[in-house]
Amino acid sequence: MSRLFRTTRDVATPAPPASPDGPSGQDGPRDPIDWDFASASAGRLVPSGPRASRIEIKDAVAQLRASALAAVEPVAHTSGLSAPAGAPDALVVDRPGWIRANTASLEAMVGPVVSEVMARRAEQPHRRPVAEPSPLGQRVGEVVSGAEVAGLLSWVSTKVLGQYDLAPAGTPRLLLVAPNIMAAERELGVDQRDFRLWVCMHEETHRVQFTAVPWLRQHIIDSAQALSTSMVPTPSELSERLGALITGLPAVLRGQTDITTLLADEEQRAALAQVTAVMSLLEGHADVVMDEVGPQVIPSVAEIRAKFTERRQGAGLVDVLLRRLLGMEAKMRQYRDGAVFVRAVTERVGRDGFNQVWSGPETLPRAAEIADPDAWVARVHG
Repeated sequence: MSRLFRTTRDVATPAPPASPDGPSGQDGPRDPIDWDFASASAGRLVPSGPRASRIEIKDAVAQLRASALAAVEPVAHTSGLSAPAGAPDALVVDRPGWIRANTASLEAMVGPVVSEVMARRAEQPHRRPVAEPSPLGQRVGEVVSGAEVAGLLSWVSTKVLGQYDLAPAGTPRLLLVAPNIMAAERELGVDQRDFRLWVCMHEETHRVQFTAVPWLRQHIIDSAQALSTSMVPTPSELSERLGALITGLPAVLRGQTDITTLLADEEQRAALAQVTAVMSLLEGHADVVMDEVGPQVIPSVAEIRAKFTERRQGAGLVDVLLRRLLGMEAKMRQYRDGAVFVRAVTERVGRDGFNQVWSGPETLPRAAEIADPDAWVARVHG
């Protein structure tokens, strides 16, 4: 007898949400999003996953745990990086578990941004007093925003195979989304053991990046929060931004531009390009490591890579449009551009020379260097 995939034993438990009056219970700006509503609604909206017998589900969870452990040594050997003792192991989750973990992380990431934006606006003189919404109006806005977040989370939770959750207010941990991995391996028609181990190689590389390089996690969090704060439009900018979005939306849907370019000024685009360069490095490095582990560990690695690359390119029309609207097409490019950068640098200066990239924020590739690895080598190695 089969059933829809659902497991509760391994679901990640997110940190408790912040108080509406601020993270320490003090008076402060209300969060414009009802995160509890977003998490609960997304959990109800999302399909559980592929049909599988109880034994198949139990075996998949057990094998993913074993694969995550089996990936540790090959990733360390291939990358030259090792997670420190005590770094949390991977956690196998279902889609609602992924949603709960990511809702908590989004709340922790967005909270300081909201506080900073509200403080800025309070300091700005207004020509006319700005009427505060009524408590009912505030509550309606929070629920509506929560519903919008729920829709996005429920859709994304069906796509992601694994993720290193930065957990700004909690314990960072690697998540493996079992139903999505099962669905992908069935769709691709690949060897289950090999595919699960291959996915774990990629995700273990992310775990190593953020645990072996202790400054990296906070650097990413700080960069993302600073960029988000700068991109929130002032009241005077709002109509101009909306006009640019409406005018440029057709080009976004055709894949001719990225939606973030419509919402940023020149300075913000430069900051966004730098964040994108770092994300390209992380994703490309993980892709290179997972492939370089080789057929001695994953016999069908070449077949898996070929089919998976084709899958990334072969989404349906609705899926492609949603990816473009959410900026996920740019993420697909990150895998390709970052992998080219990693391979080119390693070819020139070797693995240890490439690993100088983790020395500090100043040795991370700049936006232009992702497409010009020689420039990075010249800057860092002289």
